Amino acid sequence: MIIDIVHRLQRIDYLIRIKGTGTPKALAQKIGVSQRRVYIYLDLMKNLGAPIKYSDTRQSYFYDMEGAFVIRFINFDRDSIFKDDHKDKLFEDGK
Repeated sequence: MIIDIVHRLQRIDYLIRIKGTGTPKALAQKIGVSQRRVYIYLDLMKNLGAPIKYSDTRQSYFYDMEGAFVIRFINFDRDSIFKDDHKDKLFEDGK
C-alpha cells in the first residue's frame, strides 16, 4: 500500500517535471486514482515543500522552480553533495 503511494508520487513528479500532467481529471486517469485522490497527493507534495502550480494555458501542473520530488534514503558517505558541510541544509525546515 505505502509503496503504491510512493510510486504514484514518483509518477506525478515525473509528469510535473515534463509538464505532462494534463488536467486534474487527466492526471487521475494517468495514475489510476480518483480526482479527489490527485488533490490529496498534490497537497501532500506541497506540504512537503514542492512548489507546484497549475497552468490554465497548458492545462498542466508544473514546478515553480527547477527541482524534483525525491523520496529515498541518502547515504551521506557515498552521495558527495550530502557530505558533512551540507547535512545541516538537508534537515532545515525550509520556511
